[in-house]
Amino acid sequence: MGGLLLGGLVFGAMADRFGRRYVALLSLFIQLLFGVASAFSPNIYVYIALRFVVGAAVTGVWINSYVIGVEWTCTSKRGFVTISSLSFFSVGLMMMSGIAYFVRDWRILHLVFSIPLILLLLAGYWLMPESARWLLTQGRVKEAQKEVLRAARVNGRTISEAMLSQLEDDLETKNVSKSTGMLDIFRVSYISKRVLVMSFIWFGASLVYYGISLNVGGFGMDIYLTQFIFGLVDIPACIGSAVLIEYFGRRKCQVATLFFTGSACLAMVAIPNDFSAATTVVAALGKFGATASYSVIYVYTAEIYPTTVRQSGVGINLMCGRIGAILAPLIRLLQVYHPAIPMVLYGTLPLIGGLLCFLLPETLNMELQDRTEQRKQPDGSSDAEFPCKQVKSTEINDS
Repeated sequence: MGGLLLGGLVFGAMADRFGRRYVALLSLFIQLLFGVASAFSPNIYVYIALRFVVGAAVTGVWINSYVIGVEWTCTSKRGFVTISSLSFFSVGLMMMSGIAYFVRDWRILHLVFSIPLILLLLAGYWLMPESARWLLTQGRVKEAQKEVLRAARVNGRTISEAMLSQLEDDLETKNVSKSTGMLDIFRVSYISKRVLVMSFIWFGASLVYYGISLNVGGFGMDIYLTQFIFGLVDIPACIGSAVLIEYFGRRKCQVATLFFTGSACLAMVAIPNDFSAATTVVAALGKFGATASYSVIYVYTAEIYPTTVRQSGVGINLMCGRIGAILAPLIRLLQVYHPAIPMVLYGTLPLIGGLLCFLLPETLNMELQDRTEQRKQPDGSSDAEFPCKQVKSTEINDS
């Protein structure tokens, strides 16, 4: 978890400076290299150091892959693309519990999990495009045009010369200034506010997610079966949130999922210890809500920041999420004072995060903002209130 925390800061800032594709592939290579090395650790200290690096690399792969998806997808499909990719995290959880059940030697298990990354690295090298949106913010118009033509070829579409020339004439690409990453985030007041609010939401969502997930042995059932159930309930949570955010918007769904998972954790306090099946069911519901909250927050976070600082903002939020994940198992130690303390904390913080969501703007059907400058909208509002312009359905279809 410490590695995941550091990776969010390091690889998020690197991606805003050097590009999403480069950092994603670099992170994937580091994950492969140090993942395989973990299987040959001579002692626990070397093992901890290697897993720390793996954790950092995982964050680099994770955030860059999904941000590339967001920046390549038209407005009406951003939520679906992001959440459908996140659902495979749940598939991985279920596969992990099954593989670990049959492969009990930890060294072999690490090799089984790490070596297939070779195929993923090769596939990413040949198939993963750079974000054309990021290239435009860097003033690299020719490279952006090349990527757009490649995308059109893959999708069986044609791009006219007039349409390509619009990229050069786009106001967003004129007088481009390179992103200063973290400095831009703390220099612009409305972005700073979003970072602070989102960071607390990430903290609360991660705290309850890992507080439940890492306690698979504390619900009175077989740990492999419990882990499989936790992975299984994630899939309908992802699918359901992907549908709901397109009807009710990001903010309302974020509030609802945080309230749901917080309420489930508080409900577990009232269940006697002897009722292990009931505890597991309510815990699964809490995990369901936490996963749905995670699904929404990934979409919401990517849409709320300008392109020039998107990875840096996501990286800071991920860092705060990892702080919550680090504290999650430690909070369980507080049960020596009273058994209800951990679950009360797991339930209360998401509820507070849900209330803070009302300080954020809605991003449903909004075009992604590229620059940090606040532009005045026709109605007199600024980007601080509404970060992107509303996109009509015809524009969405044309995209």
